[in-house]
Amino acid sequence: MRPLVVVCGPTASGKTKLAVDLALTHGGEVVSADSMQVYRGMDIGTAKPTSAEMRGVAHHLVDILEPGEDFSVAQYAKLARETIADIHARGKLPILAGGTGLYIKAIADNIQYTDMPEDEVLRKRLRNEADELGGGALLERLAKVDPMLAEGLHQNDVGRIIRALEVYELTGERMSVWQERSRKDAAGYKLCMVGLGFRDRELLYERIGQRVDAMLGAGLLDEAKTLYDSGFSGTAAQAIGYKELFGYFRGEVSLEEAAERLKQETRRYAKRQLTWFRRDGRINWLYLDDGYDAALAEARGLIGEGV
Repeated sequence: MRPLVVVCGPTASGKTKLAVDLALTHGGEVVSADSMQVYRGMDIGTAKPTSAEMRGVAHHLVDILEPGEDFSVAQYAKLARETIADIHARGKLPILAGGTGLYIKAIADNIQYTDMPEDEVLRKRLRNEADELGGGALLERLAKVDPMLAEGLHQNDVGRIIRALEVYELTGERMSVWQERSRKDAAGYKLCMVGLGFRDRELLYERIGQRVDAMLGAGLLDEAKTLYDSGFSGTAAQAIGYKELFGYFRGEVSLEEAAERLKQETRRYAKRQLTWFRRDGRINWLYLDDGYDAALAEARGLIGEGV
């Protein structure tokens, strides 16, 4: 089996920096597992790595779509597998890095999506319900029928919530069951999975607050206003970091209130990410309470042992 390193964890934990450092040490290239960094023009709000942060390391599956385009887990899985195969063919080490749990699960577990049923009429009805009731209402509905899948989603993940409800309504079976059944070869890669976390959750929340403030200082408001004025919709319109500011543009809340809402939603998202990743016993957790250098050294050791 060919090696695959996975770097995962909650937002603002430092996954990009760790992935780049590991790539520089082990001759790797980074494959993004972030559902929003695929969109062009959404740089600050998605914490997309800058050229300086990439430090010459190739990053894949970033800036491949326009914000109005929808993008499914199945589409991502196909592109990611092709990208990983290309990296292997060039004698490099692929490093899958990001915080979108469904994306990482699709690759790490080699889930195939071709057999899952689809119904455009049903999907449109669910989309209308989401527009009317909000993503939170549909997520609550999903939690009643597929709590395991719902646990890893945020109310802003409207497209993925709709897809899960679509599969359930068409078949009477949970999408999580379909995913388990669709694993054709669970050992598709020789995995080395590392997760970044904090023993003291408050340290993570402090980092989130600092990052939101830094994003606003770097021009997030202008970036969000450009997207808002464009009338964009679909998956990208649900991204944390943008939607929370739209109320400010409409005059419904102050900028301070919008910023605090953004911090709160990001904290909630980080908590859900941690809950999702904690279920995967293959992940070796590295705690940043002990400092970044210690985590990096431990990650390098794990790759040396496991890949």
